[in-house]
Amino acid sequence: MILARLLGPKDFGLVGMVTAFTGVLTLLRDFGLSSAAIQRATVTEDQQSTLFWLNMLTGALLGLLMIGLAPAIAAFYHEPRLLGVTAILALGFFFNAAGVQHLVILQREMRFTSLAAIGVLSLLISSAIGIAGAKAGFGYWALVVMTVSLPLTSTIGFWLTADWVPGKPRRRCGLRSMIRFGGTVTLNGLIVYLATNFDKVLLGRFWGVETLGLYGRAYQLINIPTDNLNSAAGEVAFAVLSRLQNEPARLKSYFLKGYSLILALTMPITVLCAFFSNDIILVLLGAKWANAAPLFRLLAPTILVFAIANPLSWLLSSIGLVSRLLKMGFVIAPVMIISYAVGLPFGPKGVAFAYSAVMTLWLVPLVIWALRGTVVRPQDILVRVAQQLLTSLLAAGLAFTARSFYGQWLPPWPRLALESAVLFLGSVGMILLFTEQKIFYMDLLRGLVKRGPVEDHSPVSV
Repeated sequence: MILARLLGPKDFGLVGMVTAFTGVLTLLRDFGLSSAAIQRATVTEDQQSTLFWLNMLTGALLGLLMIGLAPAIAAFYHEPRLLGVTAILALGFFFNAAGVQHLVILQREMRFTSLAAIGVLSLLISSAIGIAGAKAGFGYWALVVMTVSLPLTSTIGFWLTADWVPGKPRRRCGLRSMIRFGGTVTLNGLIVYLATNFDKVLLGRFWGVETLGLYGRAYQLINIPTDNLNSAAGEVAFAVLSRLQNEPARLKSYFLKGYSLILALTMPITVLCAFFSNDIILVLLGAKWANAAPLFRLLAPTILVFAIANPLSWLLSSIGLVSRLLKMGFVIAPVMIISYAVGLPFGPKGVAFAYSAVMTLWLVPLVIWALRGTVVRPQDILVRVAQQLLTSLLAAGLAFTARSFYGQWLPPWPRLALESAVLFLGSVGMILLFTEQKIFYMDLLRGLVKRGPVEDHSPVSV
């Protein structure tokens, strides 16, 4: 919110041109070995140390590769300023690599409170650096330094908290199966990333820096709910479900409870973004970003799509069906890229509409395919989605009613607060009163009030 007022679309667009490329290489930073280490029932000290040095080597190579690609990236966009930006952002690969195995240790030990604290502190520090740089007049360089400082501060936090020093790397320590699992995870992530970011590459190349800046801000803002909730919940869910992969009944119960909670959090946000996009953009980004509001509205359905689809990857990964995720990625990726090409002549609105339409049409086949042969049935997902969607739409009706009576006389901030409060309180009230999961949510609330946030090492209590 602060940076959007200190900097302009061109600053964000310039950095976004490079991050579209660095994001691809970030997926290769450990070749999925961190996921493989979490999924395994046991990991030896020799395996952890060897994985650490493999990560360091990979991070160094990717950083050097990014520096070598800097001239080509600058030439592709016809933007010489990208040469220096790319070189600095390449440092992020080394910083990330140094903390991967320490992050894995904390996840395997289920020290999620510590991970949350590190994540919040790192965001605060990097954001403060970015804001200070923007206020000092450094422009897009403030975003560059902020982007690099986030993995650096996170890695420092992982090292201090995990209290683990890697030993010497060992040959023949049983990494072959982990490499196979991790390679599949990495390839799937690479395909999905290319498919979901190729729109920004095309817009930056053919519509320019400012257009990419507007689209990129709308895209990032619309992905905040699903990205943050899925990454936070996914860390817990993947670790817990991996421990329960040989207990089908408990696996299903835990998955569906976590799935219901994610939907309860994201569904009202989807409706809020779709119906009140103008107020959200005005309040969060400021008046100079008003042209991002229609893009934000067109992208809103993707919140719902990812809220429904992303948790399925927890289930498939925890039971070892990563090859199925890879096959689904191979199917949807070319369809998405074709849709961008169809929408590109119509500008960012055309691309946003095409992206949302394809993802929405793909949702039902994806759910059926993903759940085939697992303990979870498509009907289990349908019931929970229908309940949450109905309560959110009814709550949106209440919010519209409140806005029609009071909102027209309120400034943007209080008006958005009124809309949000009525929508979320209405959703919570109807969930507790009318849905089958009332007992689950009441127990969850009582547990939070009784215990508070604690460091929990038990998959049962998690």
